[in-house]
Amino acid sequence: MQLIPRYLVNNRTTVVVNDSGFTTEYRPVYTRNLKIYRGIDNNLEFKMLNADQKPITLTNKTVKLVAFDRSNNLVLSGSGSNHATIKGLTTVTVSENDLLSVKDQFLSYAIHIEDANQNKTLTYSNAHFENAGVMQVSSSAYPGPKDSKNITTFTEDDGEAGIDDSVWNSASVNAEPGINGNEAIHTAAIYSDGYVGDVTVQVTLDNDVGASTPWADVATVSMNNESDPMPVNFTGVFNYVRFQASASPADKITKILVRN
Repeated sequence: MQLIPRYLVNNRTTVVVNDSGFTTEYRPVYTRNLKIYRGIDNNLEFKMLNADQKPITLTNKTVKLVAFDRSNNLVLSGSGSNHATIKGLTTVTVSENDLLSVKDQFLSYAIHIEDANQNKTLTYSNAHFENAGVMQVSSSAYPGPKDSKNITTFTEDDGEAGIDDSVWNSASVNAEPGINGNEAIHTAAIYSDGYVGDVTVQVTLDNDVGASTPWADVATVSMNNESDPMPVNFTGVFNYVRFQASASPADKITKILVRN
């Protein structure tokens, strides 16, 4: 039997506030990196100290956190909730929703304090006046769904000569048979702007796609000037999937998102 310990601890970081000037020789030289996880709310505790390592009062003050990517684009911002009984302690929550569109990366974060008059006091990660800290965004705890595949191109197929049976076939995308079981479900969303006609989901078991590839129909969606995305689900293990439009999709079907 394997006994694996796990620890439930507060994610707490100490910062220094220059509220009266640095007058001591205390020089902390290390502030650990913060690590936050996608798919869950992250409660970050910050302990606000002065240069004498004494907690400062946060009455009528708000602690603000901002985080930027490597291009200095603002990615996250939040306000702290001050502890009712522990002086100098505040908690900033980075929620699951805050990280929905944030990819795994390293961010640079800073913290300042605002008083009732919105005067700002910058805080430091150590007494050497270094204000920026490092925050790592990770999806290792809750990886979440894979990104959807985006289809935007169609090619006209004239069909038999002398017969008006033209259809428009989309680019094919890999149906990822290696990650799907016997009851694999696939989901697609068809985004349109005034399209009228049918869209048929076609699949193949061939290992390569070419002009002679045989395609089988597995689902059909009839559309009539739909303004909302039209969903379609289908099941099965296939090598490739494409979409066939019965009418010209030019400027009418804006995109099709597919997730295997």
